[in-house]
Amino acid sequence: MFLDLLRSETAASPERRAAALAGLRAYQQAPRPAPRPAMPAIAEAGRATLRDYGGSGRPVVFVPSLINPPLVLDLADDNSLLRWLAAQGVRPLLVDWGTPTPADRAQDVTAHVEQMLLPLLAALDRPPVLAGYCLGGTIATAAAAATATAGLVTIAAPWRFAGYGDSLDPISALWDQAHATCEQLGLVPMEVLQAGFWQLDPKRTVAKFERFARLDPASDEARAFVTLEDWANGGAPLTFAAGRQLFDEFFVADLPGAGRWQVAGRAVDPAALDLPALSFVSTTDRIVPAASAARIGDVRELAMGHVGMIVGGRARAALWQPLADWLMALPHPR
Repeated sequence: MFLDLLRSETAASPERRAAALAGLRAYQQAPRPAPRPAMPAIAEAGRATLRDYGGSGRPVVFVPSLINPPLVLDLADDNSLLRWLAAQGVRPLLVDWGTPTPADRAQDVTAHVEQMLLPLLAALDRPPVLAGYCLGGTIATAAAAATATAGLVTIAAPWRFAGYGDSLDPISALWDQAHATCEQLGLVPMEVLQAGFWQLDPKRTVAKFERFARLDPASDEARAFVTLEDWANGGAPLTFAAGRQLFDEFFVADLPGAGRWQVAGRAVDPAALDLPALSFVSTTDRIVPAASAARIGDVRELAMGHVGMIVGGRARAALWQPLADWLMALPHPR
């Protein structure tokens, strides 16, 4: 699929195609460090676990997307939102969704909230703040409407899916092509999802490998690229039901934005949430356009990319520190 995209984007420039292929080859051959051990699990619900990142302050449960691994929030020892927050007096806890199998095919996004996230939260000794990134923010919002929480943070979280506009056309076409195979598998492979992301910004997808071909393989910049690209290209598949709900009921029918997404027996209405809330919205995001993003409570707009706001060079000043300040300013429970 990447090669098809590359041929399309560089049809008039064989030099660019050669450079991108050289970058792709260099990425594939780059050395990788040994995987870091997983943080300890303090609760389990089905295949999902809640991992403890230390700290001794207010518990904040970070809910990642179902797409790509959760470790973008803990990308490297020197580039980890979770480890940094733990040093600031916060107790970050990370939801790890685990790896679904075909036996999990019927678990849609709603089931991830009801059967996994809510039981994980119930295992804690007090209501936490929920902080959701990307689709994890959509899920965290539903959980906040269904159980007691001390606050809600959404980071580049889609809610009004109609805000995607015409950019949904290639994603919808991709799902139409993949639907029957995914239904037979009981899973939506990561390759299908990744191809959808490439379609949102094909020029950038090719250009990043052109740039990588020019880097010194031993440089910090090259190592950071490999780490981030491995995250972007990795991850477990979605269950078939989660993929179907995401594409058909969220992207196409916009059930959340229309107030028709039912979780725990009632429609989720962000405007009805009676709790402290903070939303980070990117004005330059191609994965979650600003028109589609959740805007709940205190809204902070950032001119940063979808991933850059979490791990980019300006992330600490633009998002990490404001997030920590907001969390630390919350009233302590009596």
